[in-house]
Amino acid sequence: MCEAKAQLSALIELLLWWLDDNPALSRAARELIAQPENTIFVSAATMWEIWLKASLGKLRLPAGFEPQLAAAGFESLPVSAAHARHIERLPWLHRDPFDRMLIAQAAVSGLTLLSANSALGAYGRMVHAV
Repeated sequence: MCEAKAQLSALIELLLWWLDDNPALSRAARELIAQPENTIFVSAATMWEIWLKASLGKLRLPAGFEPQLAAAGFESLPVSAAHARHIERLPWLHRDPFDRMLIAQAAVSGLTLLSANSALGAYGRMVHAV
C-alpha cells in the first residue's frame, strides 16, 4: 500500500542557504523544501532583511540571486496588518524583529516556519527547526 505524503505549507527563513546550496542547510530541510506537494512561502520581511543587510554591507548576495529566486517557484507572503498586530501576542522569547514577524506570519497564516534557529522552537509547533 502506498502512503500519501502530507502537504506542508511552510514559510522559510533559510532562503539564502537554499539558493546558494549551502551545506549548512540540513538534508531534512532540503527534502521538505524540494517536495513538490509542499507549498513554500518567502516572506516580504525576509526579503526586507536580506536587502537591508546587503545595503549595509553586512551580507553579500550570491551571484544571480534574483533570477535564482524567481526560478525557485516560491510563493510570496506579504506582511499584513494582521501579521503586525499578532506580534503583540507573542511572548518575548526572542528579540529579533524579523524573526518575530516570521513567527507572527506563520501563526496568523497557518504556516510552519522552517528555521535553522533552534531557539525559535520555543514558540511551539508552528516552528520546525531544521
